[in-house]
Order: sequence, then C-alpha cells, then structure tokens
Amino acid sequence: MVVRLRLARFGGRNLPFYRIYAADARSPRNGRHVEVLGYYNPLPGQDGLKRIGMKIDRIKYWISVGAQPTEIVQHLLWKVGIFPAPPRPQLMSKDEAAKVVAAMNEADKKKRQLLQEKRNARRERLAARLGDAYKKKERPSSSSPEEQSK
Repeated sequence: MVVRLRLARFGGRNLPFYRIYAADARSPRNGRHVEVLGYYNPLPGQDGLKRIGMKIDRIKYWISVGAQPTEIVQHLLWKVGIFPAPPRPQLMSKDEAAKVVAAMNEADKKKRQLLQEKRNARRERLAARLGDAYKKKERPSSSSPEEQSK
C-alpha cells in the first residue's frame, strides 16, 4: 500500500478549506484516509495570513516510513520547514533558446516543403490521368476590380 500525504477539500463554494491526510494512493481525494495530519486554509484571515496547522511529529513519521507528499503538500511542508524546497524547472539561456527556435523554424520549413511536394505530386497525377480536361485556373495579375471588369 503506497501512502500519500495529500489534501482533501472541505468548505463551501468559493470558500476552500483543506485537511492534510495520510491516505492510500488509490483512494479518492475526499475518500478513506489513514490519519489526519493537519489543515490548510488558503483564504487570508483578519491579519491577512493564510493558516497552516500540522502535526509535525506525525508527518515526519509518515515520511520516514515512505509516504510520498503530493506537489502541493510538499510545497506546504517546505513553507513550514519540514521538507526541502521543491525542484525548480531548469531555464534555458538565450543562446540555447535561440538554437531551439532556429531548429523549430528549420523543421517547420521542411514540413512545409514536404507538404508542397505532396501537393505538386498529386496535381501531376491528376493531370496525367485526366489529360486535357485538367487545366489550372489562371488568376488575373492585377487585383483591382476595375481592371478585372474590362
């Protein structure tokens, strides 16, 4: 049985309140749990602070026996000082980003070229099959409506 430390939502609509649970990973969000480990109220109180209450000794116990916190609970544990900071995504330098953009543009150019080749091949097959009946529609060179009407 894999145990996860996760949040279960309580409260009304637009008034969230969460309890921190140790629960089996297969049970639903608000379903069966093993133990209540704390609470988290994301709405600021009168002093403007969000409320977090935890049974730190029990959380440390569950982590020591292999319980895995979800990302949000891991972030809350980091704020309290129990868990290390969650990993941050690695950002690219400007040179690496420019290389990626250039590679994407090159791939897009190749894709457009392949599609154009497919269209041309299809047109050639149609022209060979239909012979004289297949003619390309020629567009007028000027786009002004006065010259088209003459």
